[in-house]
Amino acid sequence: MKILYVCHRFPYPPKRGGKIRPFNMIRHLAASHEVVVASLARSREEADEGRGLAAHCAHYEMVTVTNPLQVARMVARLPTPEPSSFGYFHSPALARRIRVLLATEEFDLVFVHCSSVAHYVRHVRGIPKILDFGDMDSQKWLEYARYKPFPLSLGYRLEGVKLVAAEKRLARDFDLCTATTRAEWETLESLGTGVATDWFPNGVDSGYFAPAAEPYDADSVSFVGRMDYYPNQECMLRFCSEVWPRVRERRPQAKLAIVGADPSPAIRSLGEVPGVTVTGSVPDVRPWLRHSALMVAPLAIARGTQNKILEAMASGVPVVTSRVAAGGVDAVAGEHLLVADSPAEVADAVLGVMDDVGLRARLARAGRERMLSHHAWDRSMERLDAIIERCTATRSSRATAPHEAAQLESIA
Repeated sequence: MKILYVCHRFPYPPKRGGKIRPFNMIRHLAASHEVVVASLARSREEADEGRGLAAHCAHYEMVTVTNPLQVARMVARLPTPEPSSFGYFHSPALARRIRVLLATEEFDLVFVHCSSVAHYVRHVRGIPKILDFGDMDSQKWLEYARYKPFPLSLGYRLEGVKLVAAEKRLARDFDLCTATTRAEWETLESLGTGVATDWFPNGVDSGYFAPAAEPYDADSVSFVGRMDYYPNQECMLRFCSEVWPRVRERRPQAKLAIVGADPSPAIRSLGEVPGVTVTGSVPDVRPWLRHSALMVAPLAIARGTQNKILEAMASGVPVVTSRVAAGGVDAVAGEHLLVADSPAEVADAVLGVMDDVGLRARLARAGRERMLSHHAWDRSMERLDAIIERCTATRSSRATAPHEAAQLESIA
């Protein structure tokens, strides 16, 4: 098949959550199909790095945009029914390139990752189309509203409501829609669109994220994640305020490394907390992970799969996480990872792993084995193949002509 693959973040190199899932799909599909990728880069540096995608697809269309212009496009949508976040991922130049591709090449499938770029192809007719929502973004914005101060909370709630309506409209423009986890799929199903739906999980590269031969530091705790991402920021600010003092009271030598790119000023200030180091961007997160007794991820806001949890478990590093974040991982609480929510519970779980060598070893081994059996990319991609076959077979059975020409309306 010839596949047009549209995604919201240029999917190379796959070093952040929004790039890992699409990259692994593209790499897998390109092994058997001709895949053409269309996406946005947000800086010259990202565009330069992104050229490496050429080795993993037939060819790609990349448009570089600037943050101030994209923010202006968000603001312009504030008084409209259209979600403002969609403006952040809109580019007239990319829309034109996609129109040209569809007018000059024959595609057997259009695959879109993330609803924020679905508008580029929503009016395409005559070609099977799949929309991979990944996470249901509407629910994330509605969750943000609970944590933001007034009047920001109103803005986030309004965006969430707009996104719910947009997700319903967009789903009906596609033949099949997917999500990342069973919980996200249930949310998708609850929209009641009547469109066929399914889900397939994120995987983890268990060869790249593998246990270290060197010993770990029993006093060291890590958190790994981009620190310009609000759920990560909220998590670490709360952890350092409510949990870390409890840990240090009982284990004064304990150390916490907050590892992730682009920390905000508030996160950088956590480096002044006793025992806390804020690294900023690092060339490789694995040494920080492997050196620690455990990784903490007690996120209050968590939709879909937290790749940081998969990567730690694959690395043989025990994880203490929240119930909501654990819901995106196919693992059993108490057996493969520890789940805790209140500050006292989280502190007890952290100290339990630091103090008990046997418990740490058991969680490290069980977590790694669970990643190999339940979060391997090859198994996830088998599910994707079945989903694509289901979509194209259903569309073919409904077709009244051997091959319809794609009909495009203007893309705003």
